[in-house]
Amino acid sequence: MKIGILGYGNLGRGIECAIRQNEDMELAAVFTRRNPENVKILTEGVPVYPAEELENMQGKLDVLILCGGSATDLPEQTPSYAKYFNVIDSFDTHARIPEHFDNVDAVAKESGHVALISCGWDPGMFSLNRLYANAVLPNGKDYTFWGKGVSQGHSDAIRRVEGVKDGKQYTIPVEDALAAVRNGENPELTTRQKHIRECFVVAEEGADQAKIEETIKNMPNYFADYDTTVHFISEEELKEQHSGIPHGGFVFRTGVTGWEEEHNHIIEYSLKLDSNPEFTSSVIVAYARAVYRLSQEGASGCKTVFDIAPAYLSPKSGAELRKHLL
Repeated sequence: MKIGILGYGNLGRGIECAIRQNEDMELAAVFTRRNPENVKILTEGVPVYPAEELENMQGKLDVLILCGGSATDLPEQTPSYAKYFNVIDSFDTHARIPEHFDNVDAVAKESGHVALISCGWDPGMFSLNRLYANAVLPNGKDYTFWGKGVSQGHSDAIRRVEGVKDGKQYTIPVEDALAAVRNGENPELTTRQKHIRECFVVAEEGADQAKIEETIKNMPNYFADYDTTVHFISEEELKEQHSGIPHGGFVFRTGVTGWEEEHNHIIEYSLKLDSNPEFTSSVIVAYARAVYRLSQEGASGCKTVFDIAPAYLSPKSGAELRKHLL
């Protein structure tokens, strides 16, 4: 499979590394909105082109992986490039997924391509586990916890505050809430009761730290609904202790079975990730294989992880899967 990458940030680099671990794939080209001469990739001999060259690559890529952001890039890029290629993205604005799906589906069906959206670990792997658990335990409750990990969107929000030079934000599950779910107590949890937010901020010299802290803690949609702690640290400390992008989380489904609903069950799925973008990339690359296979079978239109049979993700044959993994 010849894979193209559009965008070479943290996710694009992760895709490149993941392709290296899959023998049935090769990186065909990287496309960038920056000056290609300034983009140094890891794979020798693979060209870096300006994004404008993509339309000239029709027929030369089996799957194009879109590594842009969900806020402004992917709503435009995915339907645009689905005209020319099989595509896959990691669109993660949950509330806008139905709208994004419809926009991409219309284009992909008309062009005869397969487009997979919202692929990663949430949405993605967590979504699958929610679906499986809901199907198995129809009478029950869902719980999703994120962290401990770096929220890149919230970290960006911190850095936009006046007087902030740099910053990182960690999303951390509340231990008491996690324990209550694991114990089968089926708690009703508010947003504030499920997660806390911890911020590490480098303030500009002479900045009003009290004002910065107040602004962060009262920021709507980001911090106002959470118990938030703000630590002011040096630039050196931020680089030494907070340079990574770890993440993870938990998906639970609690439910009951039996004629009198007398038996309780708890399903738990968890992830602990050293690198959020590299794990996300690994999920995307596995699904790129599925996109290619579906395209080979003549499928078209927009898909989500819910529409992909698990066997399509693996390089192993059906016989191998039945022998070793079933």
